[in-house]
Amino acid sequence: MTEPFFFTPAKSLTIADIVALTGAEATDGVPLDREIRDVATLDQAGAHDLAFLENPRYADQLGATRAGACLIAPRFRDRVPAGLAVLTARDPYGAFVEVARTLYPASLRPSSPFGAEGVSPGASIHPSARLETGVVVDPGAVIGPGAEIGTGTVIGATAVVGQGVRIGRDCTIGPGVTLTHTLVGDRVVIHPGCRIGQDGFGFVMRPGGHRKVPQLRRVIVQNDVEIGAGTTIDRGGTRDTVIGEGTKIDNLVQIGHNVLIGRHCIIVAQTGIAGSAILEDYAVLGARAGINNHVVIGQAAQIAANSGVNSDIPPGSRWGGYPAKPAKAWMRELRAINRLAHPRGSAEKTGPSDDDSQ
Repeated sequence: MTEPFFFTPAKSLTIADIVALTGAEATDGVPLDREIRDVATLDQAGAHDLAFLENPRYADQLGATRAGACLIAPRFRDRVPAGLAVLTARDPYGAFVEVARTLYPASLRPSSPFGAEGVSPGASIHPSARLETGVVVDPGAVIGPGAEIGTGTVIGATAVVGQGVRIGRDCTIGPGVTLTHTLVGDRVVIHPGCRIGQDGFGFVMRPGGHRKVPQLRRVIVQNDVEIGAGTTIDRGGTRDTVIGEGTKIDNLVQIGHNVLIGRHCIIVAQTGIAGSAILEDYAVLGARAGINNHVVIGQAAQIAANSGVNSDIPPGSRWGGYPAKPAKAWMRELRAINRLAHPRGSAEKTGPSDDDSQ
């Protein structure tokens, strides 16, 4: 059995094309007409592959690479071996990504796993649902009454689109996703296994049994959002749960009811955001961060991985730890604890430096 490679390049590029695309600077003698067909790491690249070097950890691989061309940061110029076609860029990885996106546009958005066009046999679509032309529905998907789906959208196998749900154009709803009480904008990607729009977790605790609080509002997912596999987003109880334009959410994130997330936020895997919290635009949450209810994370603030946030975070600041505090204070505490643990100048060191916070 042959091993499939799941993405093939849509085109090839010359080095001159890459220079024009990325703004990188070609060193003297670089063959601008050389064809580049693929991207690869320094140690695996071949004669028609583009590689990059940005992290000094991999600088030793530069001398042995067989790449057809290599994007590097200016600080590595003196380590370039003879004969290597080098393109200098301020942001080598960013330039590398632009080339990869051009070579592999199909990788940017999941396609129908069934390879279908239109509505597949075995899909169940309520007569009152409205699908624009160009919608793809894979086998086993269920589209409920009154649902609306825009052109170019793909509904994966066994996905469930509930009653009255609206999905915009050019979206991808992955296999096994469930959407209820939700409005989705354009160009949204929801990866497999997400649960969006279910009840928020709200109960009035009583000695004789807990009284369920009605969850009456919606989830609103704005344009260009991407939501990772297995993520759950509860609908609002007293106000809508909102995911702002361009926000990117990793796998296995929990977002509670009434949460407001601004534009272009980054939320990394296994983060939990409790009800009624607010993330302002461009906020960043590291992996496994925990955000308490009613907390406000200010614009462009950054929270380190594994942090527990119990109070409001000022805009533009960096916090970390459990409970979270300003990053410099957190680092000082860790160094103090390390000195207490190793009072005689032991070589062992467990606490990070100030530079390790983000």
